[in-house]
Amino acid sequence: MMRFEELAFESTPMGELTLRRRHVAAVDAEVYEVKLGDEYLMSSLFTVAEVELARLGLAASTGPGPLEVVVGGLGLGYTAVAALDDDRVGRLVVVDALPEVISWHERRLLPVSARLVDDDRTRLVHADFFAVMRGEPGAHAAIARQIDVILLDVDHTPDFTLDPSHADLYSAQGLRRLARHLRPEGVFALWSDDPPAESFLQVLRDVFSTVEGHTVEFDNPVTGGRSRNGVYVASMAA
Repeated sequence: MMRFEELAFESTPMGELTLRRRHVAAVDAEVYEVKLGDEYLMSSLFTVAEVELARLGLAASTGPGPLEVVVGGLGLGYTAVAALDDDRVGRLVVVDALPEVISWHERRLLPVSARLVDDDRTRLVHADFFAVMRGEPGAHAAIARQIDVILLDVDHTPDFTLDPSHADLYSAQGLRRLARHLRPEGVFALWSDDPPAESFLQVLRDVFSTVEGHTVEFDNPVTGGRSRNGVYVASMAA
């Protein structure tokens, strides 16, 4: 029998946000989940691709460091913590539109929260990542004018967004606006619930010099099979 514990419940402009913990017998472990309304946003059962987002994005950066890294979307914190594993990271700014999610980590409600917030390199910033990318580089006081690596994990896929206001970023024009925030050799990496789509790879190629799509496979203890996510990696440098 499943046992649920609600750790936090918040009403937000995007809907009712819930953080809960439950025991999953299939893996004999406590699993943390985030729901927005009736929709599951993320689960600590499935963090392989979130970690790979950080690993692949940083691996594409040729800079020796210290690197200025921005993560769009805090969530359960696994992408941000994986980025901190790279010793070249000098400063990590994690941007989230929901102050409630930032509060969860500041209250150390999640397994990686303490490691994330206790690292002196980390800054948790309440802001709309998509609005920041539309703005001029350096306009937000907490975010550097030039960034080495941007890691984004907010929407389900480039064409299945959590909010309609996010959609413009995934156009060539939106990506050009994002690219202004990067150093000349900077890297943009994006998580997707689906494996890389050729249509979006082509949009990335219109803006960036080097583009790769990675399919990340992992065991799914719920279905008993394998699941696949995608990570897009795009670099300004050839």
